[in-house]
Amino acid sequence: MADSTPIGVVTVSDRASRGEYEDKGGPGIEAALARILASPWHPVRRLVPDEQPLIEAALRELADVENCPLIVTTGGTGPALRDVTPEATEAVCERILPGFGELMRAVSLRAVPTAILSRQMAGTRGRSLIVNLPGKPSAIAECLDAVFPAIPYCIDLMGGPRLETDPAVCAAFRPKGA
Repeated sequence: MADSTPIGVVTVSDRASRGEYEDKGGPGIEAALARILASPWHPVRRLVPDEQPLIEAALRELADVENCPLIVTTGGTGPALRDVTPEATEAVCERILPGFGELMRAVSLRAVPTAILSRQMAGTRGRSLIVNLPGKPSAIAECLDAVFPAIPYCIDLMGGPRLETDPAVCAAFRPKGA
C-alpha cells in the first residue's frame, strides 16, 4: 500500500456506530471509487456517530495525520436535528466549494423531489478535499459520478497526488457534446 493513495471514507450514523444497523454508506462509497479510479488507492475508514466534535475529529485526523487527499463522507446531511455533517465539515475546512453541493442536489432532484432537503457540500483542508455525500448507496454513486470529474483536478491544484480515473467510466460523466 506504499504506492497506494489513502482515501478517507467516513460513515456518520448513530445506529451503525452502535452496531444496530449495517453500514451501507461506507461500502457504497468504496464500490463507487473502485469503479471510478484506475490508480491504486486504499480506504481509510471511520465510523462515527452524529456528534459534531467526533465528526470534526475524524475529518482532521484523515486530513492532517493520514494525509488523505480525498475524504468522502456519507450520512448526516439531511434536516434532522442530529444531522450535523455539513456543520462539522465547514468547521474544519479553510475553503468551501459550493459548486459540489449545487451539482449533487441538481442531479438528485432528477430522481427524488426531496433532494432539496439535502445539505451536501465540499471544502478543502490543507491538501485534502472533503466531500459530503448522502447516505443511500444509489444516491452516493449518482452524486459521486456527478462531481468526480472535478475531483482529480481539484486535488492536483492543491498539490496532491494524481488520481487516475477509468476512461471508460469517466466518459459517461461528460455532458453530451463535451
